[in-house]
Amino acid sequence: MTDSKICLVLIRGLLREARHWGNFPKMLQNQYPNKIILTPDIPGNGRLNTLTSPNTISGLTDALRQQVPDDYRVQLIAISMGGMIAIDWMSRYPNEVCSAVLINTSLSNISPFYQRLRWQNYHKIIKLLLTTRCEREPLILALISNKHAHDYALIKDWQRWQKNNPISSVSAINQLLAAAKFSARTIPTQPILIISSSADRLVDYRCSLKLQQGWNKDYLQHSTAGHDIPMDEPQWLLTVISKWFGQH
Repeated sequence: MTDSKICLVLIRGLLREARHWGNFPKMLQNQYPNKIILTPDIPGNGRLNTLTSPNTISGLTDALRQQVPDDYRVQLIAISMGGMIAIDWMSRYPNEVCSAVLINTSLSNISPFYQRLRWQNYHKIIKLLLTTRCEREPLILALISNKHAHDYALIKDWQRWQKNNPISSVSAINQLLAAAKFSARTIPTQPILIISSSADRLVDYRCSLKLQQGWNKDYLQHSTAGHDIPMDEPQWLLTVISKWFGQH
């Protein structure tokens, strides 16, 4: 398979859409000018907000696969729930996936629920679920970023996206259910780079570490970034991914 028939697919997490990648896709495109880079949305989010999210990771995976040209294999870069989708994709359609980078993700059969969603944030999550769509955006930002929690211009952008492409309550609940119950019983055979942040305040970094230890895959850790490493440390992430891609 030639390089021209391999595309990079970026997969976001719970309640997030393609625009939440920020400048990272452009940075990737500058690094790989000849590659096709796709940032698909899962049903219920972003451009597909009028659809209803499936309530299983396998359903989300199949919806994303439909947005990739049939004659291409993929390299996946996925964060949080997106990492679960990437794992499912690798497991069920192994011939379609060359490799994957998994950022701050977790599995229900490897990590306990209080690490997959840090117990210190339960009251914040409850508050988030009880607020309006626009009001929850600054709460989400404060949970996932250690550098941009008070970036009011960014908050306004996120609130505008939610106003223009609102996520329904049914889709939000379905995504939560899908992420909560997802497990992987087999180890994907593709090269995998697992990345975590020890300062992640949403998901305990030990979820990624346990995944690495159980699967014996490559592992890197950042010391200060929040859950959303592509937002907090995009240049660091681009550097380590590019180096790893060069080795695989």
